[in-house]
Amino acid sequence: MKKIYYLSTCSTCDRILKEVHAAEKGVVLQDIKTEKISPKELDEMKEKAGSYEALFSRRAMKYKEWGLKDQDLGEKDYRRYLLEEYTFLKRPVALIGSEIFVGSEKKTVETLKKALGS
Repeated sequence: MKKIYYLSTCSTCDRILKEVHAAEKGVVLQDIKTEKISPKELDEMKEKAGSYEALFSRRAMKYKEWGLKDQDLGEKDYRRYLLEEYTFLKRPVALIGSEIFVGSEKKTVETLKKALGS
């Protein structure tokens, strides 16, 4: 399976999708704003990433707004917030076969490109 979870209003996600040639590689794209992540999808991501925390973005504006930076969050909290608010997902998240690629770091994008044969 080749699938990328992204946010269509995110210019970084847009740049990465073009850079890895996702459309030409037959990758299924899911805009997390218009098609929410299901609990099953999130649990699958967690299994590959190792934790819900690894999928959680502390850069999201609501992280500070909701006062989460001052709380001691556990895995159940991360899972709940990821399902509740799409902006908490560190994006993009790509599932390519048994591998997962989380976030927009240059190293992650380069590894994703190789996995897709770009």
